[in-house]
Amino acid sequence: MTTSSLPHKGPQGPVGLVAHSEKPQAAELLRLLAKELRACGATPLLETESAALAGEPDGLSIAELGKRCVLLLVLGGDGTLLKVVHELGEHLLPLFGINLGSLGFLTCVSSANALQAVDAVCTGEYVLSRRALLEVTLEREGAIVARRIGLNEAVISRGAVSRLIKLDTSIDGIDLTQFNADGLIVATPTGSTAYSLSAGGPVIAPDAGVLVITPVCPHVLTNRSLVVADRSEIIVRPVCGQTDVVLTVDGHRSEKVQDGDLIRIRKSALEVPLATLPKLSFCEVLREKLKWSGSAV
Repeated sequence: MTTSSLPHKGPQGPVGLVAHSEKPQAAELLRLLAKELRACGATPLLETESAALAGEPDGLSIAELGKRCVLLLVLGGDGTLLKVVHELGEHLLPLFGINLGSLGFLTCVSSANALQAVDAVCTGEYVLSRRALLEVTLEREGAIVARRIGLNEAVISRGAVSRLIKLDTSIDGIDLTQFNADGLIVATPTGSTAYSLSAGGPVIAPDAGVLVITPVCPHVLTNRSLVVADRSEIIVRPVCGQTDVVLTVDGHRSEKVQDGDLIRIRKSALEVPLATLPKLSFCEVLREKLKWSGSAV
């Protein structure tokens, strides 16, 4: 991940608006942001459900917004932003997250300060944090049967019921261990503050250039999180004879894993540019989101 602190010009094309339609303040905020964007000379384009919510005509799909816009303002939480990333596919333009919930590491401003985001977009006073993505493939008899891109993590587990799973894991072709756990998480630095953190994994700075492997509730006390270079290729093979094994990437579209399948995980060539306000450091985000305090804070 790299961060660009160079000033940007104002929007050189349409600015997209996408909102979590079930959030109570979404409609009012969409209308306000669209009005402010027009006031500064920008052209707002709204996603289909967001346009209907705000009473705007001619909504577009997220994929179409990705082709036509220069930046998207995403109103919601981390889940909303992850959904947008997955629907954009390879058209990964800058995303500016506005948090309509309580906790979120991908959104950088609250709904109360949403106009700061519009000002930053209109004046070009924002920075881009380029976040690494995972490329995850499910392979069966030498053929790829599913390919996914993930911003947060890949998870291998035993379906809807949390039960022991045995996973042979290797790194760059060298056997690591057989994890005996409720599941296994392979996360990017961005994803280190999501499921991996809940499972006891470390917090990793977005630009660290690593991946983290975290077992979920390991049944072997010596199985702990492992941090590896993001140039590593991680291969996970469920031990044969286990049923209901599933692969999930960023909580979207679970894939059933069959006997003999392998899961290959590595850093993608693609990146997600997350737009943030200038002078907002990762340490400040951690202090705010995790409610850290003390005499030195």
